[in-house]
Amino acid sequence: MPYSHTSPPATDDSRDPAAHGTPDIRLVVTDMDGTLLDDDKRVPAGLWEVLGQLRERGVLFSPASGRQYATLAREFAPAAEGMVFIAENGTYVVRNGVELSSDPLAPAVVADVVEAVRRLAADGADVGAVVCGKRSAYVERADEPFLAEVRKYYVEHRAVDDVTAVQDDILKVAVYDFGPAERGTAPALARFRATHQVVVSGEHWVDLMNRTADKGAAVRRLQRELGITPAQTMVFGDYLNDLEMLDTAEWSFAMANAHPEIIRRARHLAPANTDNGVLRVITRVLGLPAVRH
Repeated sequence: MPYSHTSPPATDDSRDPAAHGTPDIRLVVTDMDGTLLDDDKRVPAGLWEVLGQLRERGVLFSPASGRQYATLAREFAPAAEGMVFIAENGTYVVRNGVELSSDPLAPAVVADVVEAVRRLAADGADVGAVVCGKRSAYVERADEPFLAEVRKYYVEHRAVDDVTAVQDDILKVAVYDFGPAERGTAPALARFRATHQVVVSGEHWVDLMNRTADKGAAVRRLQRELGITPAQTMVFGDYLNDLEMLDTAEWSFAMANAHPEIIRRARHLAPANTDNGVLRVITRVLGLPAVRH
């Protein structure tokens, strides 16, 4: 969801690379929807050229998204070799088809959350749960408007009679709310905040995960394993599920269309997702050839 702001964000413009030279960036991590992708969910012009240039420089590019791994792998198929996919809001991290880490929910918690969503729907809320496993996403609601939203983020999905009975490691429960999730579903799931993360990840989405799982935790684990520092890390985000990730990098960017809390948290401001903001910043900061936009 786009946001506008009238006052300057809390960014550190004194660190403009034009004045201080090219930083030693080794890791670039970006959210997808509202950040890298435009409002029609398309990758930006020039992406594949930039990814090739980053690879030549030894810079690791990592998508970090609420989307499932299968969806990310398909989107980046032309350049997936060696790429680290931070999927399902950090609960599932995969490289070259090999799991690096995961943080599945307890089955009893999944059942409790699903029952809460069922009660919301029974009371008239236009909502549906997506139970996100390693192998597939699972839904009980099978009407076309709901499935159309599910398909955008979950290439692998199945309609089943009972999502609590599937045999899979469940990474998160996502809830799609046809109304504003921040005012509808999120308050209704507030009781789970005492033990788990309940994150508004988009205008219509709320995600529930283990407290130990978020994009930031996944990035920090990756930094430790690869010996990459926050000063060598660049991240981009636009919504509340990106907050913790911003804290992992000295080069943290909020998109101009970001949620106000993201803009307050980030050190820098990038052009909007509709203005090829991620690639424009990468090429400027790293001194790469300008991309089409």
